[in-house]
Amino acid sequence: MSRHLEVGEWIVRTEALHGGITAEMRRLTVGTPDGGTRDLVLRSFVDPFYVGHAEDWLNREAGALTLLMGTGVPAPGMVAVDPTAAYCEYPSLLMTHLAGRTVLDDEGLETRVPLLARQLVAIHAVRPAVRPRGYVALTTADTVVVPKGADAAVWAAAIDVIRKPAPPYEGRFLHRDFQPGNVLFDVPSPSPAGARITGVVDWAATSWGPADLDVAHCSTHLALLHGPAWGLRFAEAYEEAGGVLAAAASERLYWRVRDGLACSEEVRLVARPWREAGRTELTTRAVGERLDAYVTAVMDALG
Repeated sequence: MSRHLEVGEWIVRTEALHGGITAEMRRLTVGTPDGGTRDLVLRSFVDPFYVGHAEDWLNREAGALTLLMGTGVPAPGMVAVDPTAAYCEYPSLLMTHLAGRTVLDDEGLETRVPLLARQLVAIHAVRPAVRPRGYVALTTADTVVVPKGADAAVWAAAIDVIRKPAPPYEGRFLHRDFQPGNVLFDVPSPSPAGARITGVVDWAATSWGPADLDVAHCSTHLALLHGPAWGLRFAEAYEEAGGVLAAAASERLYWRVRDGLACSEEVRLVARPWREAGRTELTTRAVGERLDAYVTAVMDALG
């Protein structure tokens, strides 16, 4: 790691960063010759379950961070990448540290949702010289996990929606995991009204696909974190910010339902870091109930 530091720099300390699901994150405080410090972040894939994907994910993230330099999108700066663990113990990426923190509380949400929407519109406005690979669907009609106590008829209808071919779309540069856990905020105290976004992280799934898919993903996470109404609200905020979604309700329904159903397979995995961040009420059961309520609300609104 020291080979990527400037002359005369050294690592003062390391600190584990929490909230990640697929990779371990560490903040490295680097001492500088003038007596100051600067921070870097090391992202490492240590879980054998994810190591097999690490080379692809890290190469995509490195490419995305390089592409985003100078675009105005507040992403970390690329420092170095070792996707095959040729030099590091694990496949890793070293990047600059961004100020701010993730905010998962309900307080101030009415301020943060429009900020999230405007940021996503800016991401979709990026026009790469070389497109990233096409998006990968994260579920099939046969792998959906219906939550306990859910309305079987509603879920059967939702599953039928994604049995159909994907509707045509105009491609956009997608983050593909844009949601509150991957956005950093500066929130002034005591009033959250002056909140601003300081960074967007985790670009490992960068893809090319419909704007609706990124909007659907953030909508699902907002619904699970804060209630179904906020999931529905995000699409409105995206359009209010200048974003363009599919014109037909049936097409919007397809993408919205596809992401909600994909989340059905990961309820336990998604809920765990939220509880670790202080949202202890978000048990696997509670999140499953919110997902059921959200899928039902989407089917009612667009079906």
